Formats: sequence, structure tokens, C-alpha cells
Amino acid sequence: MKFAKIIFWLAGIWGILMLTPLYFMFQKIGRVHPPIITHPEYYYGFIGVAIAWQLAFFVISTDPARLRPIMIPAIFEKCSFAAATFVLGAQGRVPQETLVFGGIDLLFAVLFLLAFFKTKAPSRNPATI
Repeated sequence: MKFAKIIFWLAGIWGILMLTPLYFMFQKIGRVHPPIITHPEYYYGFIGVAIAWQLAFFVISTDPARLRPIMIPAIFEKCSFAAATFVLGAQGRVPQETLVFGGIDLLFAVLFLLAFFKTKAPSRNPATI
């Protein structure tokens, strides 16, 4: 269980550190990687949802056994970004450095999967159900 606590806590820290600066880089991203972003609601919405997941990772790290079922959508969250970056990278539609972040998310997905299997579900006491 200690493994899951550490992995989810690290994922939360990593995510907050990587995502928070994006709130202040809207204009720069359009200049450095044209074309400019034409739908800011998608941009800021993505960041907000992604940060919400980082907060969920912190919550999971507090009690992985009890919150084990939430690890499954957490794995999907990591795989969905990794898959998107790899497909878009293969099409030449994202900068190469974006693939690094897709790879990091894929690594976290594997670690989350390991945490899921290493964490036993809490035993249920029939008297409390």
C-alpha cells in the first residue's frame, strides 16, 4: 500500500508542477507552436480537468485501499493523454517534446496499474454493511 501512496502522491506533484504554468502560457503556446489557439474554453477546460485529476491523485494517496476503484479511471486518464500524444505525434501534429510528456503519462499509467494490483481492497465487515 505504501507503493500506491508514493506513486499517486508523486503523480499529483508532477501534474501540478507541469500543468499550473499552462494557465499563464496561452499566448506563448500560440506563438511558439502555431496556429494560435482559437477555442480558449477547450484549452483552459483541459487544464482545469487535468488539475482536478491531480487533486484526485492526492486523495487516492491518502487511502489507496479504500479508493482502489478510482485507480481504474486514473489509469484511463493517463493512457488517454499518452495515446493522444503518440497518435498525434505519428501524424506530425504535435511538437516532438510533447511526446516526452505522453511517455511520462504512460509510465504513470503503468505505475498506477501496478499500484492497483499491489493494493488489496479493504476487507468488508458484514456487521457494518
